[in-house]
Amino acid sequence: MKNLFLQSREWIKFNVFRPTLLKAGEVLARHAEVPDKPVFGRADFDWVATLEANWAKVRDEFEALSNLQQYLPAIQDIQQEQKVLNQDQNWKTFFLYGFGQKARLNCALCPKTTALLESIPGMKTAFFSVIAPGKHIPAHKGLFKGIIRSHLGLIIPGKPGTCRMRVEDQLYNWKPGEVVVFDDTYEHEVWNDSDSPRVVLLLDVLRPFRPPFSWFNDWIIGLITGSSYVREARKRHQQWEAEFHRNLKRAAG
Repeated sequence: MKNLFLQSREWIKFNVFRPTLLKAGEVLARHAEVPDKPVFGRADFDWVATLEANWAKVRDEFEALSNLQQYLPAIQDIQQEQKVLNQDQNWKTFFLYGFGQKARLNCALCPKTTALLESIPGMKTAFFSVIAPGKHIPAHKGLFKGIIRSHLGLIIPGKPGTCRMRVEDQLYNWKPGEVVVFDDTYEHEVWNDSDSPRVVLLLDVLRPFRPPFSWFNDWIIGLITGSSYVREARKRHQQWEAEFHRNLKRAAG
């Protein structure tokens, strides 16, 4: 009963805080160094070219993990609030960074990818996002414009348009080796209509601001990072990561 009460209290706090967070993000976005729009130009971010030039290294490191895909956690196993989007095991993850915290054991398996990520200014979250064949992630919105999301296409099966994403009124077809940068506070949804998994490297970076707006953005990000939702997600991931790597050691003899 105590846990149920605490979860209910946190749910209420989250939904009261959500409109304030959205409004704060909208005000902040007016002062950003990039425009407030659903999809950004790749040339707006210097690190995109570096990521695209080295995409094959990232793909190769993921493919080295491909025989372990059945053991990867579903998104809601780490972030419980994602249950509203996903209740099955058809959206899996392999976290390298989460809200600034490094998943050291996972990163050790992907050293080239990790080095690329750590060269990106303001990188906060990064994980391999694996969508199973036939999977549809329904329309949803992010919470805060102080973060900008991007996908690096790694394994994109099927004909063009088979694996796609809608951001507001724009359709995007992932391409291997290409980065799409978008604002996830705009409504977006995802389809994999192919017969194979779709894999991207998902990144969250800080939206670029000059002081004092960068200070305010950092403060809000700090509040989010310290929230019970993020703390619980970190705890769940640490438990999964430790068990996953113990099993790898046992399998290696």
